[in-house]
Amino acid sequence: MPAKFELIAPCFFGCESTANFELRRIGAEDIRVSDGRLTFKGGVDMIAAANLNLRTVERVMLLLNTYTAATFDELFDGVYSIHWEELLPADAAFPVTGSSLNSQLSSVPACQSIIKKAVVKRLMQGHRTTSLPETGAEYKIRFMLRKNVCEIMLDTTGDGLHKRGYRRNSMEAPIRETLAATIADLGRVRRDSLVEDPFCGSGTLLIEAAQKAMNIAPGLKRRFAAERYSFVPAAIWAEQRQKALADSKLDVGFEAFGYDIDPAAVALANANAKLAGVEKRCHFEMADVADFAAKSEAIVLTNPPYGERMSTIEGAAKLARTLGQQMEAHPCAGVYAITADMDFEHHYGKRANKRRKMYNGMIPCQLYMYYNAPRFEDRPAKPMPKSGFDGKRTRPGHTGRFEKK
Repeated sequence: MPAKFELIAPCFFGCESTANFELRRIGAEDIRVSDGRLTFKGGVDMIAAANLNLRTVERVMLLLNTYTAATFDELFDGVYSIHWEELLPADAAFPVTGSSLNSQLSSVPACQSIIKKAVVKRLMQGHRTTSLPETGAEYKIRFMLRKNVCEIMLDTTGDGLHKRGYRRNSMEAPIRETLAATIADLGRVRRDSLVEDPFCGSGTLLIEAAQKAMNIAPGLKRRFAAERYSFVPAAIWAEQRQKALADSKLDVGFEAFGYDIDPAAVALANANAKLAGVEKRCHFEMADVADFAAKSEAIVLTNPPYGERMSTIEGAAKLARTLGQQMEAHPCAGVYAITADMDFEHHYGKRANKRRKMYNGMIPCQLYMYYNAPRFEDRPAKPMPKSGFDGKRTRPGHTGRFEKK
């Protein structure tokens, strides 16, 4: 078994830079960043540390082999070459899942069957047995075929890392916890920050901001697949959990205030904050955005209702317009609004200092960032395209001026 493992952490588009910083912070080595994922190296302790501490990635997987597989024989041989007997005990259950894109081997079920067969043959030889009962701990094998290049991985996470354990229920179209954590980072939330959200929903943005400010590891309240893996000692998990607990900063000056017009959302947000252990820092109340008056020192993180959360586009536009009017009347340290509304700037009444393409699940969004920019950054952003998500400018004659309605 190697002293250092090759690990993969997939993330949503737009979260890579924050995830890179998090990996450096926990001591990951040889970090490489590409669109939607990061690869890095670390010992067996890194498996536990990454799962417990990473806020902005979706899962952590061991990369076991990367090779060309244009035929089933090549696929089989690449899997068989892995030392499975060092990773999986003889009674391990090992389901196989994966995907294939632009590859000769396009049938996912057929690939699953071949990979399973190769693992069975290797385990029988390695453990000197003719029986694999699969009654023990589950080891989830994943494969990804892209342009005839196959990656074989072992999932160490189980349920996605966005499932922190505090959000038992949520409102319609909730923002992912991993995405909320990225927005808190981009909004420069610190230990003494004051954060507000006029459309708090189930409270995810403020709860993630609070946990970041207090340095509460997001994985402390849940379990992971690799806690049942024989090659990751239980003592490693205990040590990393204790370290994460010791690193928490519960005496910070952070405070957050969330508002929503729906009493069910407010009740749910308060319940989630309590489960997350931040109920003393996060306060949720019923209020209309038309009455929202941000404090001058506040950072506003928000996900204005749009799509599934609104019955009409006109209704969403009206809320964005009202938010813009309230923010003009009560300016603050910064506003960070994520939405799938590509006309948000027009509705809000002001062009953002910066924008960032992001995804909330499979929904393409933009994070609109408003703040007091230093001189070298104080340039207006280019107008948004009226349609599409590829960033192409479809209105070359547009002046970029916004008129309030």
